[in-house]
Amino acid sequence: MAEVPAAPPAGGRRRTGRGAWRGWRGRRPFWGGTLVLLGGAEILFTLRAPLPVVLHIGMQGLAGYLVPGLMVICGALILLNPTQRLFYSLLSVLLALGSWLTSNLGGFLLGMLLGLAGGCLTFGWLPDQPPRRRLLRRRPARTRESSAVRA
Repeated sequence: MAEVPAAPPAGGRRRTGRGAWRGWRGRRPFWGGTLVLLGGAEILFTLRAPLPVVLHIGMQGLAGYLVPGLMVICGALILLNPTQRLFYSLLSVLLALGSWLTSNLGGFLLGMLLGLAGGCLTFGWLPDQPPRRRLLRRRPARTRESSAVRA
C-alpha cells in the first residue's frame, strides 16, 4: 500500500531536519509528555536498582511495575496522540500520585514530581497557538520627576 505524501508547508517548500523536528514538536505537548515519560522511567529504574539503600515501602509486585509502566505508556501516547491529551494527562497525574504508595515513594519523589509536572503541563497545553517570536518587554515605570519634566 503506497503512502500518501504529506502536504508541503504554507511556504511551498518541505522542511527537513531541524525545521521538521521543530514543527512536529510544536504541534503537541512535547515537554509535558517527555516529563511524564521520564518520570515513569525513573520510577521503573529505582524499582530495579541494585542499591541496598532502596526502600521497599508500599505494595511490591505487580502494582509496583504496573503504575510506572502505565506512566511511560501515557507519556508516549501524549507525544504520539495529542488529541487525547486531557485524558492522558489526568491519568498520568493520578498514576504519579499512586506511585507514592506503590513504587519506592514515587521513585524517591523525583519520578512522582516529574510525572505531576508533565501531567500539569500537558493539561494546560492548547493547540494551534501562534508561536511567540519575542518576549514581551515591559516599559519602565514613569517616576514623578520624569512626568514633571514633560509638563
